[in-house]
Amino acid sequence: MIKSTVNQTSPGMLFLYFLVIFAGVFIVFNLIGIALVGLIYGFNLIMSIARLNFSDPQTVPALYLLQIVTTTLPIFIAPLIFARWLTPNPQEFLKTTIKTPVLLWVIAFFIMLLSSPLIEFLSNLNALLVLPKWLSGLEQWMKDSEENAKRITNAILQMPTLFDCVKNVFLIGFLTAVAEEFLFRGGLQTILLKWIKNPHVAIWVTAAIFSAFHLEFYGFLPRMLLGAIFGYFVYYSGSIWPAVWGHFLNNASAVVVTYLYQNKFITFNPEETNVFNTPGYLLSLIIIINLLLVYKKIALGKTSLQ
Repeated sequence: MIKSTVNQTSPGMLFLYFLVIFAGVFIVFNLIGIALVGLIYGFNLIMSIARLNFSDPQTVPALYLLQIVTTTLPIFIAPLIFARWLTPNPQEFLKTTIKTPVLLWVIAFFIMLLSSPLIEFLSNLNALLVLPKWLSGLEQWMKDSEENAKRITNAILQMPTLFDCVKNVFLIGFLTAVAEEFLFRGGLQTILLKWIKNPHVAIWVTAAIFSAFHLEFYGFLPRMLLGAIFGYFVYYSGSIWPAVWGHFLNNASAVVVTYLYQNKFITFNPEETNVFNTPGYLLSLIIIINLLLVYKKIALGKTSLQ
């Protein structure tokens, strides 16, 4: 009955249903995750993690469990539930077809590879943004949130062995990419495309929500750009998988470079933000735009847009 009336439901109501389902799934899985960590590792460890005290050797496995159960799983499951209950064709809604030209995957690879200078530029620009004095409290909260998220990430990304690197490539690179693309490009962007009508606005609004969701405000601009690139990958190809591929490349490369730096295989610090110069930034922008145009041309020759 729900599926039979979904086509008569306004996009605004679909957006509201989507938020309600996600919030419900997110709350349930967070309660499950906290309970599991408490039962397995003890509730004192939960309090230590909340205080950002990572001295207990069981902290890292507990953080992995929390990451998977409280974040990755609900992000992945919520759009599946929405599509299953509220859409007549879940596969079409989430754009899970794998029938895409191989060349699109190659172009996506080079777009991600050559986006580094532009990402650096936006990161540096983001760092210069200062809120008005009357928002100093909000700015301090943003800085604290950023620092807390960084400490948690650093704890997870301690990789003394190659196995640790491979594990993080799978958990942080692959699983996170799949889950986030299903939620944002598969679910949210599809709804916003129906609602806003203008595809570019819908893609960039989705990208802004995607970036804000991470609560890492001083990385907002570069993450929004990545979200928009993933959005165009999906919109032009009609498939979510090129975006998953691009997202995976971004996450996995960060993990691998961090591993190589920690173990002194390379001297390049992955947190360095002054690697490129202005010509490099401009060249990156020009190349990305042209590669996206090539991507669009190839995709539209093979698929039709909704």
